[in-house]
Amino acid sequence: MRRHDVVVVGAGLAGQRAALAAVGAGADVAIVSKLHPLRSHSGAAQGGINAAVGAEDSVDTHIYDTVKGSDYLGDQDAIEFFCREAGPTVVEMEHFGTIFSRGDDGSLARRPFGGAGFPRTIYAADRTGLALLQALYERLGTEPFTLYEEWDLTSLIVRDERCQGIVGFDRRTGSFEPIAAKAVVIATGPAGRIYGRTTNAHTCTGDGIAAAYRAGAFLKDMEFVQFHPTALLESAILITEGARGEGGILKNGKGERFMSRYAPHVLELASRDVVSRAIWTEVKEGRGFPGDFVHLELMHLGRERIESRLEEICDFSRKFAGIDPVVEPIPVMPAQHYMMGGVGTNIQGATNIPGLFAAGEAACVSIHGANRLGGNSLLETLVFGKQAGIAAAAYARTAADPSIVVADGKAEAARIETMVRRPDGEDPATIRVDLQRLMDAQVGIYRDFATLADALAKLKALKARYAKVRVRDGSKAFNLNLVEALEAGNMLDLAETIIVGAIARTESRGAHARTDHPKRDDAGWMRHTLAAYARDGPKLSYAPVAYTRWEPKERVY
Repeated sequence: MRRHDVVVVGAGLAGQRAALAAVGAGADVAIVSKLHPLRSHSGAAQGGINAAVGAEDSVDTHIYDTVKGSDYLGDQDAIEFFCREAGPTVVEMEHFGTIFSRGDDGSLARRPFGGAGFPRTIYAADRTGLALLQALYERLGTEPFTLYEEWDLTSLIVRDERCQGIVGFDRRTGSFEPIAAKAVVIATGPAGRIYGRTTNAHTCTGDGIAAAYRAGAFLKDMEFVQFHPTALLESAILITEGARGEGGILKNGKGERFMSRYAPHVLELASRDVVSRAIWTEVKEGRGFPGDFVHLELMHLGRERIESRLEEICDFSRKFAGIDPVVEPIPVMPAQHYMMGGVGTNIQGATNIPGLFAAGEAACVSIHGANRLGGNSLLETLVFGKQAGIAAAAYARTAADPSIVVADGKAEAARIETMVRRPDGEDPATIRVDLQRLMDAQVGIYRDFATLADALAKLKALKARYAKVRVRDGSKAFNLNLVEALEAGNMLDLAETIIVGAIARTESRGAHARTDHPKRDDAGWMRHTLAAYARDGPKLSYAPVAYTRWEPKERVY
């Protein structure tokens, strides 16, 4: 039987930081990951990490910008803790070996990002996530821990009212193995592949969020889904907000710099929900280019600045769009990018299930509320990954030994084996594609009751089809058809929580824009949505938003 004090599921920035903190607290730690740690989706983050380190900036301004950016749905106690940890976190990562870009005076280079009162986004060209991930993995490699690589989480084991471990699918052997743990940290990242047009990696299927949900953990604020304003037209590859931070401008098919209509004070550096809605509106009202897109122009910045500070953007544009951004505008449209919702936690990463913790995009603390500011996500993984690791190790020190047996793995294998033995049924890939098309078409930037209600009916039909899904590949080793089936089930469960939460929230706030309820309703909806698992669909309840210093007011950029 495999046993550890703390099992961290997910090996991106949040998972690695949690593991490093738990090891530092003296725990026996294991990381379970479906892919190599350096291929984690954290490495796709381009633009930067926020910290108020400039002389003209302040932690209080960072706090206020984050509260305002959240459309006042963020918990202000968590936001204050988060922003105060920003500077020390960046310094720590530099000491771990992260090579950040530098200003002419040798100080950390900073660029402006949307919704920020000052340039506070520290960066490593346009590969910041990868730079952080490599440095952290090298640091973690100096410590003792166990890595279960190419393992998929299938379920959490909750017994005696506490989490006591996991069951994982070992792709190399095709076996379902229980791993006993006194504490488990979910750090599996987002579920962006619920959508077809997304900047997320193909592995971002919400496995940890879904497992926690089915185990009894509350999911918080799942209706809030962020769309990044600028993704390449055909491939949806991310074009970092750093491109606009460096001075890039958006123009419609008439040659107008249209953001002056939507955010006259800050233009392209409004928050992401504002810019995404502006682009969508321009195109739908006939002011886009033929083929439905707008242009992001960088040409005026000059070759040296573009190629030195936006090297990866140049590479992506040239290879995947046949566009040279030094001399041509980039065709862009919004794409799903981030989940503000996730497993509900407190500042220490604890969930409503004793022994279960979560961090990173899989969790909802909540610091992002209804809309995340760019540059805050990389910081979130490190700040709250560390807190979850510390808390998990502390819990494990006093927790009783887990009561997991080999039969737990056999029971999971028997449950899933029905999909392999079934003589006929649909391929999971078909259901996955149909789900993505549904979410793209009906649960996007703008929403209304009729469209959402129809989406929910179609989602339930997809779940009925999934109940009869067939895994055609009967092999044991590296059965990716079975992996795809497991992922499809996770995506369906989480898509349902998004739709149900969106139907219930009869207001527009942040990334949740209801055309039939266009105003923010502080009297009725200044509260978090909590979704609890039930076989017939999520059951919703609500929790208050934590206030400290800032009362809600109109959000204007």
